[in-house]
Amino acid sequence: MGEDERGFFGEGAFQPAGKEAKAGKAAGQKKHYEGHRERLRQRFAEAGSDALSDYELLEMMLFRSVPRADTKGPAKALLERFGSIGEVLGAPEHRLKEVSGIGEAAARDLKLIAALTQRMLRAEVRGREVLSSWAQVLDYCRAAMAYEAREEFRILFLDKKNLLIRDERQQTGTVDHTPVYPREVVRRALELSASAIILVHNHPSGDPTPSRADIEMTRTIIATAEPLGITVHDHIIIGKDGHASMKGLQLI
Repeated sequence: MGEDERGFFGEGAFQPAGKEAKAGKAAGQKKHYEGHRERLRQRFAEAGSDALSDYELLEMMLFRSVPRADTKGPAKALLERFGSIGEVLGAPEHRLKEVSGIGEAAARDLKLIAALTQRMLRAEVRGREVLSSWAQVLDYCRAAMAYEAREEFRILFLDKKNLLIRDERQQTGTVDHTPVYPREVVRRALELSASAIILVHNHPSGDPTPSRADIEMTRTIIATAEPLGITVHDHIIIGKDGHASMKGLQLI
């Protein structure tokens, strides 16, 4: 039976014959972690998230997924393995399950939190003038791509007022390369009646510095799009260590 089902049926699990007395005695005793959980909940309720460390927030998130065990160890192990909360949420499910104490339910719940975070950040960008909401755009792109294990190439399609029409992942490649076809990029922009686009891709190495191939590909897309009235506002490269703007670096 999975972790979720154990949590649903609660503490009163079936005991084999002969163990009723022992179970009855144990039922009146609190597990050591139960008081700890209550104290964490109280601190969060009274002082908010700033009163808790990163591992304590992860502990609380794991309360539901791991209903009857100490979650401090797994929370600390997650941060030790991946480095930060962002990298924990960005890690693929199979790698999360490699951490002691993290089963299928916990890994799935962590990915659910990651998905909700991305949806929230995308909602903050949608319907807004993108060029005046640059910080929100970067936050969304970092949440969506910074911790991916493979390169991804996304396009933000904008209308004449620079409002976001669509955000699409066009390609997924290897750890250090994503095939991008300029004609396909421009064709999709025409299909959506986009007046401008912002190109975004990630560097799984963590270093967002544009490569020579990145620069040449971007210039080819600009040359293909410009005669058709489509502006390429920027090409943003996202890494764990930050981001790079080709326009800001005066490469385009």
